Amino acid sequence: MNDTGPVTFFIIEGLRDKYMLLFAIFLTVYILVLGGNSMIIYLVWTDSRLNSPMYFFLHNLSFSDMVYTSVTIPNMLSGFLTDVKTISKTGCFVQMYVFLSMAVTGRALLTVMAFDRYVAICNPLRYTTIMTRQVRVLLIFSAWGFGWLITLPALSLAAPLPFCGPNRVSHIFCDHSSVVRLACTDTQRNSVVSLTFALIAIIGTFLLILASYISIGKAIVGMGTAERLKAFATCASHLIVVCISYVSASCVYISYRVATFDPDVRLIVAVLYSVLTPVLNPIIYSLRNKELRDAVKRAFCRCGTGRMRKTIPAVS
Repeated sequence: MNDTGPVTFFIIEGLRDKYMLLFAIFLTVYILVLGGNSMIIYLVWTDSRLNSPMYFFLHNLSFSDMVYTSVTIPNMLSGFLTDVKTISKTGCFVQMYVFLSMAVTGRALLTVMAFDRYVAICNPLRYTTIMTRQVRVLLIFSAWGFGWLITLPALSLAAPLPFCGPNRVSHIFCDHSSVVRLACTDTQRNSVVSLTFALIAIIGTFLLILASYISIGKAIVGMGTAERLKAFATCASHLIVVCISYVSASCVYISYRVATFDPDVRLIVAVLYSVLTPVLNPIIYSLRNKELRDAVKRAFCRCGTGRMRKTIPAVS
């Protein structure tokens, strides 16, 4: 695009070939994300045995994962099927804001879940009095509010930037750094602000999670073998999800700061990071959590019993 006027839309370049293969892969991933996380939300809402704070937080995490992937994947899938992949300037910044907000919200929810595990293991006798419904709702609002607010400074600086060409975004969706570098003005302040708040979000939540698990570790040392195994089983799923989330985020951060990284490989790493935890969360929690597995079995039994009652005729 030549310098003939302000940019009103962006062209998402993405990967340059193998579109149909990528379409099939990401369509499958998206179906798994929606199916797995919808199952967890349904089970928590319908099964009275899953009424503990842990599942209340888990179903919020599942909902945030669904929104997180729905902001980018449908647009990405449509782009794989068209020759020119465009998005309006407004749509681009809305996508960017929601994507970044949900990424931070997911980590804030993992932090809340770590605090819940800390209270359950370190203060088991006071657990029900501490984790009341009011406290749970307050923690959820705090996590979502943190996600929506922490990304505002970077986006409020990026939105007014003048874009006069080119308008080709070297990414599969409206990535903040990829869009900002297209502005026809100095963006040093944008880079500093976005990096500062990103580090606050990532390192801040990580340190809180780490502090929770250090306290849990100290408490486990003084327990018997049976109690240790129970405590480990309680934390295992959450700990695995946390490790995957922060390790993958570190890989993306490193890939963006290594100049020799192949651009296509960098894009693949970034996109895999955006779908990795949402697709793995339901699988990890279902495999590691007996209560959730039992809830799945009860749900299938209810469905099977309902179908049998419809097919068996009434005896007069």
